[in-house]
Amino acid sequence: MNVLLVGRKGVVVEDVQKQLDLPNVRLLGGTGIDDVRAALRETQIHHVIIGGGLDLEQRIQIVREVFESSDVTTVHLKDHATGPEGFYSFVSSVLRGLRDYPLGE
Repeated sequence: MNVLLVGRKGVVVEDVQKQLDLPNVRLLGGTGIDDVRAALRETQIHHVIIGGGLDLEQRIQIVREVFESSDVTTVHLKDHATGPEGFYSFVSSVLRGLRDYPLGE
């Protein structure tokens, strides 16, 4: 399963990539629309998880890009209130719940 994590700060995304250890999950990272476009061009992305630190317009632009580029990619939006500290918990919870989802193969 290929998962793209998109956050406002690359260091937060990298930290989650290092902490999360799920078999058969390939984590890619990015901080904006250009990274999203590149990832979608390079490989099939099954899930995109967007952090709450990006402003609303950026988040909407990313969602639009994903849905216009793929019929099979899901998008998950984290809340803003839990801050960057909550990104790992959110990503972990989403991915552990999706392990048996058909697109995760």
